[in-house]
Parts: sequence; C-alpha cells; structure tokens
Amino acid sequence: METEGQFSPTTVAEARDRYEAFGPTAQVVVKEVAKAMGLDAEEYSERVTGEVVETARDVLFAESLAVTVGTTEEFESWRADADHDVTVVGSENVDNVVWHAPPFADEAVAATFQSERRAAVGTLRRQAFGRIYSEVV
Repeated sequence: METEGQFSPTTVAEARDRYEAFGPTAQVVVKEVAKAMGLDAEEYSERVTGEVVETARDVLFAESLAVTVGTTEEFESWRADADHDVTVVGSENVDNVVWHAPPFADEAVAATFQSERRAAVGTLRRQAFGRIYSEVV
C-alpha cells in the first residue's frame, strides 16, 4: 500500500482553507492558458467566466488530494475497520483499488483498476471532490 498526493484534510475548515487558497492560482492558470490559446482581451472577457475559474480551482484542489493505492485485499482489510460508508466505482474483478477517506467525513470513495493506475487515481480524485468536498467547500 502507498499514498499518492499530498493533501488529506482532517477537518472541513482545513478543506475550505485549501480550496480558497487555490482561487488565485486557478485565475493565473486560466489566464495563462487563454494567453497560450491566443485569446485577445475581448475573447477573454467573453469566454473566461467565473465558472471557468471555479472549474480550474476544483481540479487543482482534487488533484492535490492524497489517495491510498493498494491491492483489493489491502482495501478490503482497511474497509473492514473503517468508519466510513464507502462508494466503490469500477469492476469487482480487478486486483487493485485506490481510495480516499477524509477523517472528517462519514463517507469514502474508491475506484478499482487492473493496470491503469493513473486513470484510476484521476477518476477517484474527481469522485472524491464531487461526492465529498463539493458539499463542504
């Protein structure tokens, strides 16, 4: 078992603070991407909305989340002792699982995978944001 990522909030307040801190970074990322795409000032004003910047912030936050990657057996062992209601996405007939269970939440999310670890980690982080964090940040 191993951990990938660096952020695992222990409280709702910690999650909110981190989310808020990504606001300026999201604005800079969106501005630089728009510049690289060749958008002029008028196009930028028309196309870059608050929703676009918020989406960038959501992604930055989600991609920073620490997740645990392990075998199905390791996941089931963790799950047996967990105090979380766990939502699992993916197939039951694979060898590996990635999961995220913040201490402040009653729920956790997991994604199964056979060999596409990177895809599973990305899927899991989006699931964690949508199912857990979008409600609290």
